[in-house]
Amino acid sequence: KQSDRKNDQINDGFLAVCSEAKGLIDITHAMDTSVKIVPFLPGHFEVFDLKLNGKVRSIQMERFHCCTKEPAHAIYDLVERLPTSFDEETVKSNIRTLFESAVRKRLMASRRIGCLLSGGLDSSLVAATLLKLAKEEKLQYPIQTFSIGSEDSPDIIAARKVSAHIGSEHHEVNFSAEEGIQAVEDVIFHLETYDITTIRASVGMYLVSKYIREKSDSVVIFSGEGSDELTQGYIYFHKAPTPKAASEDSVRLMKELYLFDVLRADRTTAAHGLELRVPFLDHRFTAYYLSLPEDMRTPKHGVEKHLLRDSFKDLNLIPDEILWRRKEAFSDGMTSVKKSWYISLQEHLESMVNDDQMEKAHKTFPHNPPPTKEAYYFRQVFEKHYPGRAEWLSHYWMPRWTNATDPSARTLAIYNPDKEQ
Repeated sequence: KQSDRKNDQINDGFLAVCSEAKGLIDITHAMDTSVKIVPFLPGHFEVFDLKLNGKVRSIQMERFHCCTKEPAHAIYDLVERLPTSFDEETVKSNIRTLFESAVRKRLMASRRIGCLLSGGLDSSLVAATLLKLAKEEKLQYPIQTFSIGSEDSPDIIAARKVSAHIGSEHHEVNFSAEEGIQAVEDVIFHLETYDITTIRASVGMYLVSKYIREKSDSVVIFSGEGSDELTQGYIYFHKAPTPKAASEDSVRLMKELYLFDVLRADRTTAAHGLELRVPFLDHRFTAYYLSLPEDMRTPKHGVEKHLLRDSFKDLNLIPDEILWRRKEAFSDGMTSVKKSWYISLQEHLESMVNDDQMEKAHKTFPHNPPPTKEAYYFRQVFEKHYPGRAEWLSHYWMPRWTNATDPSARTLAIYNPDKEQ
């Protein structure tokens, strides 16, 4: 039993660790509902002394890696002394070199490798680089790519173009709003969160992971997670007041990955026994990118992630229309532009929560009170599986520097999808 912590000591001598909180729920129920379950901080280690009269004493918790706090010389040591000039062509060359290295080092696997492919910039760069290196390494099987969406969804159409260009063995998973709605509770159980946008985006990833497990023999799965946080890919970055503010928010998002995008990707794939690999979060790649001047990393000419896109220009790695395709949220891009997945979900949940419940939401759920009926329903399901654990989520994911009332990019005034979508 873990009691109040003073002077880095755990007084009662019981410590339990698990990769997911659900593995600790039964333990705490059998003991005391006041026992806390807290996430272990990313990038840290803690040393425990288990020999102090049979009790557990925490000696220290320290960071083992935090690239955003390292001095410039340490960053460049990490990237093997690449040219340190901030000349634009040198920078773009370094980005290509580090990204390819990040993909190459993750090719080591005893199981078949596949790749999620939404047809967006990030997953397309990962898939194309993976195919290129797989040919060089002479892997004994074709690389499978997987996309999910309705027949006319922007992501499905774009993913087809990428797959045809790179020559992957492509699989499409048909997505319907009805199937997505049926999966919501299972998704919340696996995620251990009630964050709105995380749940919306996780449904598609959960279903495509289910397909991969049941219909293919790919087990090691590459994905494009982390790029939006690192390279300022969210549409709201166009509204950043200064390059410094944009850079600071990029670092904030990176630090919160374990609460949102990485949580989504890790839990939805792990739920089906898949092993996720994310090259954009390679520590050398992130260290280098975050060391670049702030104004180099901001959106340019109305296009987010301009530096990343420009680094792969004229290489024919992926089609130009995909290289410069505007940002589309995964939860939005897998359904028709006429009716987004989140709209279908909201319409369905409208009858699941009544107005009286919403009026009392602040009293019923004082921590992170749900702002909408959709959020209220998510919270109800979360409390069903993890009662009294709302503090696991410190805040909802929401865009900054804009009057956002919903996390979906499609609700923002600055949203402007590509004409071909």
